[in-house]
Amino acid sequence: MGNLVAGVDVGGTFTDLVILNPDTGAVRLAKVPTSLPNQAPGVLNAFDTAGADLADLALIVHGTTTTTNAVLERALCKTGLITTLGFRDVLELGRRTRPHPYGMTGTFTPVIPRDLRLEIPERMDAQGRVLTPLDETALRAAIASLLDKGCESLCIHFLHAYANPAHEIRAAEIARELWPNPYITCGHHLLSESREFERGVTAAVNAAVQPLLERYVSRLAGELRRRGYPRDLLVMNGNGGMVEASKVSREAVKTVMSGPASGVMAALATGRRAGFPNLLTYDMGGTSTDVAMIRNGRAPVSNEIEVEYAMPIHVPMVDVRTVGAGGGSIARVDAGGMLRVGPESAGSTPGPICYGRGGTRVTISDANLILGRLPPDRFGQAAEDARRALQDQIAAPLGLSVEAAAEAVIRIANTHMAGAIRMVSISLGADPRDFALFAFGGAGPLHATALARELAIPRVLIPARPGITNALGCVVADLRHDFVRTINRPLDSADMDAVHAILAAQEQEGRRLIAAERIALTGVTAEFSADMQFVGQTHLLRIPLPSATPTRAELQERFEAAYHARFRVSLPSIRANLVNLNCSVIGHRPETDLSRLIDPAHRRAIAEPTGHRTVWFGTPHETPVYWRDHLPLSATIHGPAIIEQMDTTTLIDPGCTVTLDAEANLIVSVPQ
Repeated sequence: MGNLVAGVDVGGTFTDLVILNPDTGAVRLAKVPTSLPNQAPGVLNAFDTAGADLADLALIVHGTTTTTNAVLERALCKTGLITTLGFRDVLELGRRTRPHPYGMTGTFTPVIPRDLRLEIPERMDAQGRVLTPLDETALRAAIASLLDKGCESLCIHFLHAYANPAHEIRAAEIARELWPNPYITCGHHLLSESREFERGVTAAVNAAVQPLLERYVSRLAGELRRRGYPRDLLVMNGNGGMVEASKVSREAVKTVMSGPASGVMAALATGRRAGFPNLLTYDMGGTSTDVAMIRNGRAPVSNEIEVEYAMPIHVPMVDVRTVGAGGGSIARVDAGGMLRVGPESAGSTPGPICYGRGGTRVTISDANLILGRLPPDRFGQAAEDARRALQDQIAAPLGLSVEAAAEAVIRIANTHMAGAIRMVSISLGADPRDFALFAFGGAGPLHATALARELAIPRVLIPARPGITNALGCVVADLRHDFVRTINRPLDSADMDAVHAILAAQEQEGRRLIAAERIALTGVTAEFSADMQFVGQTHLLRIPLPSATPTRAELQERFEAAYHARFRVSLPSIRANLVNLNCSVIGHRPETDLSRLIDPAHRRAIAEPTGHRTVWFGTPHETPVYWRDHLPLSATIHGPAIIEQMDTTTLIDPGCTVTLDAEANLIVSVPQ
């Protein structure tokens, strides 16, 4: 068995692979079209393209969009729900919000339809006392009914099971006697947290994607073994950690946001080595754009993420926000004469018109091509097809030239993406001027300097391999397990001995799980926090704790300080409420050498353009084009410029200046 480490990330358009030798830093890369609906052939094709001998690999870590896509597209397994009498509509009633703030428009499809949500007599109160015993006869009848209706997966979700899970545990024991497969989810097992809607949706999503993930991962892992891979496949979780493929489907919901999380992990590692602890990560791929905020060198993990309207998934995940603006996002003029961009995407099939695969609708990639930001000679006849389509679909209806119409498409796309970056920074009380913009993804570096200028971000950090950064994140990610337990007591009456016992038990369980993973680590650490609010409020603040034994005074002081920092208000007369206790146990993997992501042997003594072409920045500019692999570390490049490489193209706007650091990252200074 060799010592090579591989990271493979499946996106909506491309599947990316990086294979790294931790001893020498040498890398092999591959970027192939994603295979849909089964992603496994694309993953295997990536290894074939890289010429990889799977027997030489010590570790494969995989970031997948299987569960994410299933949830967003509602391509879910047929799932039944058994819940407390009178509460089957919790998943549909939700918080009684609306899909759109104004007007009575929009639709919502619950994870489990109403005819598959069955009720049985049982009831706990909020303190965990039994009000109505579990009716086992009714339970068995409900299970039989769901099986008759063809359900493949079962979700058991009882009221207040977070306070006392006895009824859920007994119901699962009975279900395992009758259910023909292991796809049974209990709400308390995933989330011992109050709020029945959020806990119920989380459990329902887990049940509905569990068979899908199990089949996909088993198929892929089996094929890798047949080709000689000797170890367990690891799968990225949405919290930025990883888990063995044989265990991942038990808590399948934790892989939602797996792909975006790996990108944030790569940004964290790259920023730490480059001296940028504060980053706004900006990942623009072919289908969507994901953004997140890294502050003080820490990944933003939250258990309050809503994947889409009325779809809260309350397991710890990297706090990534997504907008439907990617290279394949479709531009169109609507019935009112307004130019729209996204969220509909051309995907990888047929893709943008310029791909030459049969696409007929104008996309962001087509607009970039027409503006000279992508090389027309590489697209042949498809470049002319894209220009003709943009003229007919966008320019003529709006009365603009082709170039002006293409620039309008880009400006609208940039506005969408800038709004997402504001959402993860300004809306959380952070000033973008205090951060660098970490731009990656196949299309991110094309738009980064324009976004930085709009948001007054002074510097842009573009990693060595932007187009395969998510795959790199799989290589550098640590092991991680997160735990949450609801207390929901006023702080002044909370039992602090019980608080300390819960945190200690969470840490012990996390260390046990990490020890079982059989991965080489440099150490294991635990981080503790509490979710708190003032009594009577709804929203929570997460408060970092110094240890597993915080005092009551420390909790009060830290909560008041965090509340004042966020809202600039002090409320000394209102009692603090201790809602949740959280623990994250992190197994730290050895640091990865990233200095050879671009082979130093290819660098030249001076930065010389490989050519020039006309690029539009409001007006046409004759712009030098550089090949990134040839740039010396001493290079300084003044915009406008284009820097091309195997996996992406970087656009440097006029007035910006580019330098390189010791690991060949591009550092772009953006004048304000």
